[in-house]
Amino acid sequence: MFEIVRYEGERRLKGSVALAVGLGALAAFFVGFFPSFSDVDLDSYVEGFPPAFREAFGIESIATIEGFLAVEVYQFVWLLLLGLYVAYSAARVVAADVETDRMDLLLSLPVSRARLVREKFLALFVPIVALNVVVPVIVYAAVIAIGEPIDPVDLLAVHLLSVPYLLACAAIGLVLSVLVDRADVASRLAIAGVFALFLIESITANAEGYEWVGAVSPTHYYDPTEILVQGTYDLTGAAVLLAATVVLVVVARVLFARADVGA
Repeated sequence: MFEIVRYEGERRLKGSVALAVGLGALAAFFVGFFPSFSDVDLDSYVEGFPPAFREAFGIESIATIEGFLAVEVYQFVWLLLLGLYVAYSAARVVAADVETDRMDLLLSLPVSRARLVREKFLALFVPIVALNVVVPVIVYAAVIAIGEPIDPVDLLAVHLLSVPYLLACAAIGLVLSVLVDRADVASRLAIAGVFALFLIESITANAEGYEWVGAVSPTHYYDPTEILVQGTYDLTGAAVLLAATVVLVVVARVLFARADVGA
């Protein structure tokens, strides 16, 4: 049991730790710049941004370390770029093996297609967990180093609640991975899909009568700014993302069970 998870997870471990350390260093770099803005009225500067831009990146206040982190690290790097990365990675887990004919070998083993898809998806927990363990420690240490106060519970929550969001992005990539047998095409479609969903949520959030359209986007259910700045945790949103992840993984398993991959 879980041999595929173990094998795929070990392959991803070194790169995941390197990525986590790199993103942690980037976050620490941003934190290090915060004291230099102490004499600048950042909130007045932010008010000059277009409303759509402020809504897209959850900009409420960047005069506090919490608001600064929410905008510079979590709304852009974590929400957008990391969501795209996870979807990209997931879109290759099946398609790459099909494209290289490695899938024929895997399916010749005593393993069902459903188990194969499930365990390849579970292996994606490795980068997600690594990022959410390493980065908050580095961020908290950097914030303490510059002498700014931050609630460690809120910082922990912003990472814990990002797990359902990242899993949902991965599940989108997984469905595309079983639908498209070329890894590059599947990964590009995953990036385009998650980015399109991000834009849909951003555009419709303040569009009267169309707010419901944004509910199809994973970003609708995870807002780092609300967590860090307001101390508000959307547990219902996290539950919705987890439910959507389960549904998408089941869909991917059904689609792959019916796919013709020469096995």
